[in-house]
Formats: sequence, structure tokens, C-alpha cells
Amino acid sequence: MTEIIDGPDGQPRCHWAGSAPDFFAYHDAEWGYPVVDDIRLYEKVCLESFQSGLSWRTILNKRENFRAAFAGFDFRQVAEFSEADVARLLGDAGIVRHRGKIEATINNAKRALEMVEAEGSLAAYFWRFEPENPPSPPQSVTTIPEAIALAKDLKKRGWKFFGPTTAFAFMQAMGLVNDHNIGCAQREKAANLRAKFTPPT
Repeated sequence: MTEIIDGPDGQPRCHWAGSAPDFFAYHDAEWGYPVVDDIRLYEKVCLESFQSGLSWRTILNKRENFRAAFAGFDFRQVAEFSEADVARLLGDAGIVRHRGKIEATINNAKRALEMVEAEGSLAAYFWRFEPENPPSPPQSVTTIPEAIALAKDLKKRGWKFFGPTTAFAFMQAMGLVNDHNIGCAQREKAANLRAKFTPPT
């Protein structure tokens, strides 16, 4: 598989963007750009957890359903979900109906509240794991030491369904690393955004 393919506009993209028609928009508008919004960070933790064992296309296609089911991923609201909400979610055909992942999402909302109290924000915590030396070449590994450390620390804090591979996918998507392939038209955009970006503290 080549690392670069031509997009619909003829510009080069990371090869995975061509795996499904809806991937181009996600690749171009979201993947790899720095995120500091706590709701988006929590959402991505949850969606990456739901993806475990499935394809990202499945999750992306259901993302709006997930947002509707989980109160827009406002972790302050999700932390209040009850067993009745679990039953409701298990009956929602628009999402992935996996009890363990649903319960992990609610658990992680509670842990997110604790993290905000202890660290100031989710963003301040997650950006501490930004690697000093990103993987080279891009998209050549499935995890990195910083992702392993992140997953280990979250587990210690009581978060669930978030291992080292999931942690690295989260870091790629949320812009903690610029893992767009060399030659991808979006790599420079991601680099410029990161150059202007100051990690939260």
C-alpha cells in the first residue's frame, strides 16, 4: 500500500483517507490538528474505546448517534447517567451496544470530573504527554512510549477501555503528534497549526 493517494481534488492525502468516501472530510478537517476543548477530548476517548475491535468507519458513521445518545459527550451530564440510561443505550440501535464500553463511558465521565478538579482541565492533562520526538517516518508504529505512559496513568486513575494502541490513535487524531504522511497536503497545515499552538497548562 502506498503512503500517499490523490484526493478528490487531485491533492495528495494519507493513504487511509481513501479507505472510505467519508474519510476524506474527516482527514482534511479534523485528524491531526491540535484540540484543547475538553468535550472533544472526552468524546474522542470514548469513541476510540468504542472502536476497539471494530473499524473507525463504523464509529464515524455512527458519531452523530453517539453524540445524541451521550448528551453531546458533556461528561458532566454523562457522569450522572444511571442504570436506566445503560438500559436505554443497550436498546439504541444507532450506537455500538456493548455493555462494557457503555459502562466505561459513564465511568470515564466520572473520572473526567475528577481530573478537571485535580488538573484544571482534560486538555492540560493530556497535553503533558505530547512527545518531544514524534514517530519517524509518520504512521510507522502503532504506539509510542508516551502513549503507553498515558494509558498506564489513566488506568491508575480508574479510566477503562483505553490501552496503549488506543491512546496513540487518540494522540494522532487530537494533534498531539503530526502523523500525516510526508507529502500529504494536510501535513503542512497541521504543522502550521501546531507552530501557533501553545499547549495548555
